[in-house]
Amino acid sequence: MSHAQNTGVSRRRVLGGAAGLAVAAAGLQTGAAFALPAQALPDEARRRRHAERVTITRDDWGVPHIVGVTDADAVFGMMYAQAEDDFNRIEQNYLVAMGRLAEAEGESAIWQDLRQRLFLDPEELKKDYAKCPAWLRVLMRAWADGLNHYLATHPEVRPRVLDRFEPWMPLSFSEGSIGGDIESVLLTQLEAFYDKSDVPMTDEERGLVQREPTGSNGFAIAPSHTRDGHALLLINPHTSFFFRAEQHVTSREGLNAYGAATWGQFFIYQGFNADTGWMHTTSGVDNIDEFAETIVTGADGARSYRYGDELRPVTTKKVTLSFRTDDGGQKERTFTTYATHHGPIVRETDGKWIACALMNKPVEALQQSYLRTTTRDYAGYLKVAGLKANSSNNTLFADSKGEIAFLMPQFMPVRDDRFDYLKAVDGSDPATDWHGLHTLDSMPQAVNPKNGWAFNTNNWPWTAAGADSPHKADYPRYFDRFGENPRGPHAIRVLTARDDFTPQTLIEAAFDPYLTAFARLLPGLVAAWDQLPEGNGQKKKLAGPIGLLRDWDLRWSADSTATSVAVFWGEDMWALTTKTAADAGMSVWDYIADRATDAQKLGALETAVQRLQRDFGGWQVPWGDINRYQRNDGAIVQEFSDDKPSIPVPFTSSRWGSLASFGAMAYPGTKRYYGTSGNSFVAVVEFGPRVRAWAVTAGGVSGHPDSPHFGDQAERYARGALRPVYFYPEDLKGHVERRYRPGT
Repeated sequence: MSHAQNTGVSRRRVLGGAAGLAVAAAGLQTGAAFALPAQALPDEARRRRHAERVTITRDDWGVPHIVGVTDADAVFGMMYAQAEDDFNRIEQNYLVAMGRLAEAEGESAIWQDLRQRLFLDPEELKKDYAKCPAWLRVLMRAWADGLNHYLATHPEVRPRVLDRFEPWMPLSFSEGSIGGDIESVLLTQLEAFYDKSDVPMTDEERGLVQREPTGSNGFAIAPSHTRDGHALLLINPHTSFFFRAEQHVTSREGLNAYGAATWGQFFIYQGFNADTGWMHTTSGVDNIDEFAETIVTGADGARSYRYGDELRPVTTKKVTLSFRTDDGGQKERTFTTYATHHGPIVRETDGKWIACALMNKPVEALQQSYLRTTTRDYAGYLKVAGLKANSSNNTLFADSKGEIAFLMPQFMPVRDDRFDYLKAVDGSDPATDWHGLHTLDSMPQAVNPKNGWAFNTNNWPWTAAGADSPHKADYPRYFDRFGENPRGPHAIRVLTARDDFTPQTLIEAAFDPYLTAFARLLPGLVAAWDQLPEGNGQKKKLAGPIGLLRDWDLRWSADSTATSVAVFWGEDMWALTTKTAADAGMSVWDYIADRATDAQKLGALETAVQRLQRDFGGWQVPWGDINRYQRNDGAIVQEFSDDKPSIPVPFTSSRWGSLASFGAMAYPGTKRYYGTSGNSFVAVVEFGPRVRAWAVTAGGVSGHPDSPHFGDQAERYARGALRPVYFYPEDLKGHVERRYRPGT
């Protein structure tokens, strides 16, 4: 019996013997036979057959609505449309995922490639592909055909490395998060170990650099708390801009999913179908662990590691990586890599080799990522979750039956809570090992909570449903390592403000301008100024800014000068206290509020005022004059200029409690701040008798500067003005820009 069958996931028969597939969650009929004659066709003929069975309709925002006869046809069209919009990002994602980035970018990327290859071996992925369920192989072949058909029909496109895509490749990139689990491995320490050199950790790796919070917001509202008795879902990922493609993918076999797909993947990562919606937020669970291994070297030079009373041999493997040379050629480096049963060795500390354990289930992860887009209710979604191959994402769920839920990642190892898994544990002690995976019902969750809503803002799960939240004392401590953040109280504030939500009022809640962090932090600053003696020079110098902040309503806006002063002060406080907060084991917010001295608070305000005066000619600067959206070209790494057009964005970094997030900073040669992350694809979905949705994408859906859809949503994005989604064919009437078949 297949793994999918074991977890209650059923599949439908491939219709008409075509090279397509429809997949659905439990409750739909299961086909026992898979007739795949199209797979035996020559590549060009198979691609042409797919193309003849796919229609792509571009609406007046450029969003592609792909319709295929079979699910495989739809996947083919989905990938072709993605490549049309931004092939560069597709190739980039797979160069990273497969450990081949250095082939394009040179030897400096070799350590990032090695990190990937410690966990994902292309030869093993090819074997996994051969063992995949037949229905999944059909989709993966269609994925490769769609990209290869794009390259065959666009000879002007010159890939940097990948001029042909193979169907096994999606197994290297099977989960749509912005940063995979592998990124927890520190590159400097990986290099130090495998290059046998002394490479110090960077300040960023030590957590000493101001990093923009990444993650997402998700709200699910039950019918009891909506005006019209329909469940609502807020989809609000905070990612790098232009990281995902907005698409609508349908087939005659039942696939019908709308939302954001990570470039190069054939499933809607955050989105909805006619019956269910799913929003993923980066989770604070601790399910990536390090084990300190005691290494013993024998007389013959062979290495072993202690495990209980035994010595086990260290596994060794050669990994050869290519890298681009300055003259455009390719050279190779070969590494001997090491692993224990815990995982690959990624660094050394205090004489111990450190092995990293994390989820490595590419086949199950790809199945779960795709199958959840076909579910029809909560029960079906949960059966797909039984694959337990989601390691990094919480889920906010809503469906047309009125059910809502907050769920945590399903890949959750069972561990002995005596040990602190935030540190490397003793790998020689069998008690530290993983002991299977948690059952779904043993994890924190909130399913149809009585309070009528559930949310997550990358914060802990203990407030996910107000009074109906799971209780921290009932669970091991490894279920959360993030704690609270300022967006958490803000979410509770807007969710408890009413019990008659509509799609529009939910949009308004998602863009509520209140800044909870400053509500907590500014009273201490004002009090510090109040306590200065009369006649003090600093008291006189800061009287204006303090008066402005004292009277501020704590709400961002493009016209707000107080927002500018508060953000600049907050940034200076953050830089001043990051290290001491880390040394104290506190969040920076808590440290500023509870430990920072009056002298630090006032000194940071003085510095902030000086920065504003230096860069903008005065300290009373409207926030929109500083905080800007700009996109000059289709490059993955943007270059910004104060001399080029940009538009004001009123919302701030999520660091200050803004639910709508805009991660911006000054760049070399600029004084203004330009955003590169935060709100990206934002949608609100209503699950009535007919699903309705509204959405906006940062900038536009195209990565080509000459496209009218390169920046046609930028103004809407900045205003939080979501546009209607054309989900049904009749919705598209009057909104069709172009209809065509792939390759024509």
